[in-house]
Amino acid sequence: MLKVLKSGLYTTIQDSGRFGYRDNGVPVSGVMDTNTVYKINTLLENDVNDSVLEITMTGPTLQFGKDTYISLGGAKFEVTLNNIPVENYKLLKIMAGDILSYGRLQKGFRAYIAIKNGFQSKEILGSRSYYSAITPYIVIKDNFEIPYIKNSKFEPKITSLKTNSLLDETELYVAKGPEFSLLNDRQLEQIFFREFNIAPENNRMAYQLKQTIDGHKVSMLTSATLPGTVQFTPAGKLIVLMKDGQTTGGYPRIIQLTDKAISILSQKKSGDIVNFKLM
Repeated sequence: MLKVLKSGLYTTIQDSGRFGYRDNGVPVSGVMDTNTVYKINTLLENDVNDSVLEITMTGPTLQFGKDTYISLGGAKFEVTLNNIPVENYKLLKIMAGDILSYGRLQKGFRAYIAIKNGFQSKEILGSRSYYSAITPYIVIKDNFEIPYIKNSKFEPKITSLKTNSLLDETELYVAKGPEFSLLNDRQLEQIFFREFNIAPENNRMAYQLKQTIDGHKVSMLTSATLPGTVQFTPAGKLIVLMKDGQTTGGYPRIIQLTDKAISILSQKKSGDIVNFKLM
């Protein structure tokens, strides 16, 4: 078992997501930064769907009960293994009793811990991803114990990755959404030729942007949405739906973020700058 000595601010178990239930109003959920998680699961030669710990802003302190291997990625924290500093995107051999501790956040917003064969928490509707009203818990809590498979004989093909970090990127590439044609020239200029700051209202459900554009008076039926859908309110507010976002909405869906753009946005916090780029 992995014992959670300190849980951090908002630490959850996530995998690639919960698919096939959106018609029942169940969001996809899953990791916010798929780019990072793909890399650290690949380093461990895991399946792409193996679950990880997602850490937001403040990290946990964890004690491992069995031998295994882990890799870290995403936001840059001060992290120690038995009080020795460790780095992202490197394979770390873990012995029973080892303690992994997260300190100060240096850059980014969300970090990830992958473990050999993934964390073995209970699957619900085909996924281990935490989500309110679906799973028993919303976040990891102090003194939790998370099961994982002992592994002391892993022979990795590679032990580290040289990777381009997305933490400094600000350009969010987007495709046209279903209601893109509703935008006039001035609104298009306001979206694609300016920078936006992340508003304080940002979480796993949605990111709001501080600046507004000219509003609209369009009335439409509630329609399907996806992670990365940008909704446009009558007052000119732009709301980017994220992994726990609702499955339908009544605002025009003007643009749609790429998967990479969602990963970039997931590493931003209040006040950070982003800009949109049409593919």
